[in-house]
Amino acid sequence: MVKKAMILAAGFGSRIQPLTLDCPKPLLKIGNETLLSNSLKFLKTFGIKEVVINTHYLGNKIADYIKNNNFELSINIIEEKNKILDTGGGILNAISYFSNDPFLVLNPDTIWNIDYFKELEIMQKIFYEKKSKCILLVVKKQKSFDKLLKGDFNLKENLISRENKNNLDYIYTGIQIINPDVFAGLEVESFSINKIWDSLIKKNMLYGVASEINFLHVSTLDIYKSLLKQNFKY
Repeated sequence: MVKKAMILAAGFGSRIQPLTLDCPKPLLKIGNETLLSNSLKFLKTFGIKEVVINTHYLGNKIADYIKNNNFELSINIIEEKNKILDTGGGILNAISYFSNDPFLVLNPDTIWNIDYFKELEIMQKIFYEKKSKCILLVVKKQKSFDKLLKGDFNLKENLISRENKNNLDYIYTGIQIINPDVFAGLEVESFSINKIWDSLIKKNMLYGVASEINFLHVSTLDIYKSLLKQNFKY
């Protein structure tokens, strides 16, 4: 089973300004946890042993935060010094940490809780049974706290597509299992993980699992303020 994970923490958090002018988005608090601490504790409780975190914007603050807190995990920080590498380039830049083993990739701006463990187990089961290169956890738009989020995909029999772009029903939740070899032949540069996903979709090789959990995601400043009023179960 998957024992390693990567948390994507390099972004600018532009839609949360002015809060992110001097605080990286992963260090914003929701309840008693920061987005980053919630993500790390979520991964540890699930059984992850090693975590890579990529940073760029205000990366020193994230590094200090990790240094000053004990999460009982092996954590490596990779700083994208010269330029931000986007989601795909950021993962590829860290690929050596995962050898040839599949790993989780997590967005910290989703409010993860233990209810997701069952769905992660289903993802792992399908990933290995199908000998998949990548599997995503997606959710129906109706389950999103932010009602302005547009759909990313359609899903049928655990296969993801984007055939009807005017009627995409599912949103990416921010967690996937990915095999390192999908990056074979690519160079480290700035590119979106959508490049990988679209390539797999063309081959009918991008798998998905539909989440039944209400999707809470820090997308904008207004949504963040509204989420602060909720009662959270981590």
